[in-house]
Amino acid sequence: MVNEKADYHVSIKELPEDERPQEKMIRHGAGSLSNAELLAIIIRTGTRGTTSVEIGRKIIAYLDNDLSYFHQMDVLELKRNPNLAGVGIVKACQIKAAIELGYRMKQKDLPDVKITSPQNVVGLLMDEMQYLKQECFKIIMLDTKNKVIKVEEITRGTLNSSLVHPREVFVKAIKQHAASIILAHNHPSGDTQPSAEDKSITRRLVDAGELIGISVLDHIIIGRGTYISFKQEKLL
Repeated sequence: MVNEKADYHVSIKELPEDERPQEKMIRHGAGSLSNAELLAIIIRTGTRGTTSVEIGRKIIAYLDNDLSYFHQMDVLELKRNPNLAGVGIVKACQIKAAIELGYRMKQKDLPDVKITSPQNVVGLLMDEMQYLKQECFKIIMLDTKNKVIKVEEITRGTLNSSLVHPREVFVKAIKQHAASIILAHNHPSGDTQPSAEDKSITRRLVDAGELIGISVLDHIIIGRGTYISFKQEKLL
């Protein structure tokens, strides 16, 4: 005989009406919901007598209200974390899907962004890149007025000149009719000090850009909440 009680999932619908986050959203808008309530809507169901709202509160409390944790962890890491009880593979996928949608919405607005300083670049990429566990090399392609055309990932993994080849970088810039580009990558260690390889790759790409006619304006290295600009440090 199946133990129905053990398998029973408490849904948001079974909460008192004034405690249901969906009702609160409908009446007062999404901005009125706490992080825990928003998370509860995403994960939908609770487990074994615990509502999704209670699970959301426990998770947010464990994260100390720092939602960036969800960005840096992949689906399996979310599922396996013993401190995130109630997050199985389905709920982990739902959370990551919501985060990815938010990121893609931000990317959609890129054509309206004008780059006038390294801080503009950091504003575009910091949230996404500071918690990555692998080095990720991107280029920001700009038009003649320094407006962002597109941000493109070139490679992911330990950075070296064989991975970041001028051909791979500039073929994308040419296809987008870019007038100039900005290089950006992260250091998972959090230390933004440029390595000898970072400097070598930058010099190689600057030289290639001069031949092609697409200027390399800067190279930004992103750490945990910090960054370094080759241009500002006079390394470019």
